[in-house]
Amino acid sequence: MSGATGADARLMQGFATRASGFRPSPVRDVFEVSMRPGIISLAGGNPDLELLPLDRLGQMASEIIAKEGLEVLQYGSGAGLEELAELVCGFMESEGSRPKLDEIQMTAGSQMGLDLVTKLFTDPGDVVLAEGPTYTGALGVFEGYEVEVQQVEMDEQGLVPDQVEERIKQLAAEGKKVKFLYTIPNFQNPTGVTLADDRRAELVRVCRENDVLVVEDNPYGQLGFDGERHRSLHSYDPDAVIYLGSFSKVFSPGVRVGWMVAPPRVRKFLQIAGEAVTICPSVLSQRLVLGFMSEGMWEPHTRKTSTLYQERCEAVLNACEQHMPEGTQWTVPEGGFFTWLTLPEGGAADAEKALPRAIDAGVVFVPGTAFYDDAAAHRAGNPPAVPSGARNVRLAFSSVSPEKLSEGVERLAKVL
Repeated sequence: MSGATGADARLMQGFATRASGFRPSPVRDVFEVSMRPGIISLAGGNPDLELLPLDRLGQMASEIIAKEGLEVLQYGSGAGLEELAELVCGFMESEGSRPKLDEIQMTAGSQMGLDLVTKLFTDPGDVVLAEGPTYTGALGVFEGYEVEVQQVEMDEQGLVPDQVEERIKQLAAEGKKVKFLYTIPNFQNPTGVTLADDRRAELVRVCRENDVLVVEDNPYGQLGFDGERHRSLHSYDPDAVIYLGSFSKVFSPGVRVGWMVAPPRVRKFLQIAGEAVTICPSVLSQRLVLGFMSEGMWEPHTRKTSTLYQERCEAVLNACEQHMPEGTQWTVPEGGFFTWLTLPEGGAADAEKALPRAIDAGVVFVPGTAFYDDAAAHRAGNPPAVPSGARNVRLAFSSVSPEKLSEGVERLAKVL
């Protein structure tokens, strides 16, 4: 609180206990840096919007407001636009799920869905399992609700069901109840790893038999480089899995539209919780997404962007092969936006400490420590000797040209 005025100090002393868990997003922290002239950003997982048919979308928005303005500029249903929810039901069949209309809850992005699930199912001190590493925005939500995060390390095929079960039983022996497992099974953020198909049913079984809900976050699932879509965890047991979907990564993050799939009895509570925050998802944004999908633009656009991201992924991996220090390892994604670097063990490289020097060299990235939560280990009096993720780097390739990606990796390699 150094530098705070007396009034500021009094205000901060009045904060709720949970406010101590709020932390800024490491990705947002470097956002302004990435805007500087000459900086190559390997930090932000942003979709490339250059391929969007902007002329048609502008015309569509104008037509929607002109013809339906009295409806789309008004309050809407807290559950969301029914016509869009119907399209989502059909859309999810490509992943093996067959949800009914009363199981769909539209949201202002899947981040809102994660917040609602955490609000609805956890009390302070409850335990949530997550992949190690995991999405930094999820850690922010969990910490804000005073939840204890326990992370289970992955291998090159994602979570290992036996290790998840072992952790659940270990925590139960300590008197701790795991409320849910949070997982990003497809082209995971931050690693780019995909959960092996032969582990999916087993992971759902393990969680169901141990009375642990699964929260499946799938923002990248449509962006496989080969065009194939993996079967959702939700499809194996719709009563044991809550699914979070998003239109941000394929269409537009700016419209802030996503959805959740949950059993009807749960979905009603999610709607009530959502109405307390946003009253209703934006009707205009939902209507624009509906137009984009109903005019048949979704699939062609998905194919074009997936091809683009594959080219960029290959540029990053080739540059890593050429320039990274000997002993550096990285994941080979099958889709999505990210690859995950592990720096040589025993070396002096510390990704977090390297960040300021990398910025000076004209490149920015997100250090691996941003995707771990060591708080539980610190509270237990057993802090790691080295912060989790200290030797890791997340590289995002989705919104940068192959030439710039190669140059950015070279600049980073020189710093490391």
